[in-house]
Amino acid sequence: MSDEFQRIDSETVWRGRILSVRNDRFRHADGAVVTREIVGHPGAVGIVAHDGEHVWLVRQPREAVGEAGLLEIPAGKRDVEDEPPLETAKRELAEEIGKAAGTWEHLKGFYTSPGFIEERLELYLATDLADVRRPEIDDDERIEIVPWPLDRLDDAIAACDDAKSLTGLLLLRLRS
Repeated sequence: MSDEFQRIDSETVWRGRILSVRNDRFRHADGAVVTREIVGHPGAVGIVAHDGEHVWLVRQPREAVGEAGLLEIPAGKRDVEDEPPLETAKRELAEEIGKAAGTWEHLKGFYTSPGFIEERLELYLATDLADVRRPEIDDDERIEIVPWPLDRLDDAIAACDDAKSLTGLLLLRLRS
């Protein structure tokens, strides 16, 4: 089905620190007009970082889903204006786990939930890791660094309930 459409109206009904919510109207090629509630989001990056022995994960509270310690790959919002996604990934890797990578590979870009949110996540593989000084993190971030043995990758996949992390770990699994 290739139904083209055009946005004909947009009204922002709420704007927060991270997100906005809009009511957008679209006209489809057949003339039908539909209204959609859309969450605006700047996009994000996720990093599958491994050193040949460990895949580097984080565990952090995710209050929105009632999880005290969700297992995830390092990730973050693209919240610096005009910053390319790879630069965001490099910054987030240093901030979240205190690592830099000598080799970067773009794995996949995807929409996280295209039925209602604009968020697009760019997923990277980071290897040839080295320790770097971890910058100051926000007071409200509670990140536990989890070096997971690479030979137990299937256990990490089984323990993970986060979509971006599952995607990244499964893409890593396909390589082994």
